[in-house]
Amino acid sequence: MALVRACHPEPTVAVTAMVTAFAAAAGRGWGTVWVAAAVLAGQLSVGWSNDYLDAARDAQVARADKPVPAGLIARRAVGIAAVLALVASVPLSLASGWLAALPHLAGIAAAWAYNLGLKGTVLSPIPYAIGFGGLPAFVVLGLPGRPDPPAWLVCAGALLGLGAHFANVLPDLADDIRLGVRGLPHRLGARVSAALAAALLLAASLVLAFGPGRPSAGVLGAVGAGVLALVVGGLLAARRPGSRAAFQVAMLVAVVDAALFIARGASLG
Repeated sequence: MALVRACHPEPTVAVTAMVTAFAAAAGRGWGTVWVAAAVLAGQLSVGWSNDYLDAARDAQVARADKPVPAGLIARRAVGIAAVLALVASVPLSLASGWLAALPHLAGIAAAWAYNLGLKGTVLSPIPYAIGFGGLPAFVVLGLPGRPDPPAWLVCAGALLGLGAHFANVLPDLADDIRLGVRGLPHRLGARVSAALAAALLLAASLVLAFGPGRPSAGVLGAVGAGVLALVVGGLLAARRPGSRAAFQVAMLVAVVDAALFIARGASLG
């Protein structure tokens, strides 16, 4: 259980589930199994490498929710698990074809670069854009005939990744700064990062809604719900500085974007 907790189970499960559902909707058929296994292996490697590399920093701020500093599992065991998952992600990605595997493996490499130090630079959003933009390309390039992934789809994935980055750091912003981690969100501050997270996630919604053509009433309703959530969240955050409202609303809009991704996948099959 400690090893499961060390893999960052919430984002690992969420990303794997979203991409798997997108692949099934896009028509990957039995290939969806390979997509799910490859994405899961990649996400596990990223989550475990993060906890392995951040173990000392997590101990400094007494992160009791992290298994390594809490003494529930050895740091070395988490590091070994990260490497094994990384190795497994290569053949699992290649099962969809080498052309499809390239953007997925590039995304995993970018995520490792983030964990290895890019997270503390102004370039911290870039790995998220590469990783999330590459996921739909991975799925589409594995379809029969190897069709080119639509530009709007890759763009929406990149925007979703960028928005997720700015939203993801909000709860730990103060601890990160104390430990010397100064990625782009840390340099911009909580208010600007929250606003950017909202704008980027909303932009992803709009690209998913209008990129393929005229949206249906259901798609417009989903975008409207996302806009409403952002307005309410912004008002709550303004009235209660320091609350988690901005982060929670950003995650809600990210869920809306994930649903739009899956719905749009059906038009590709």
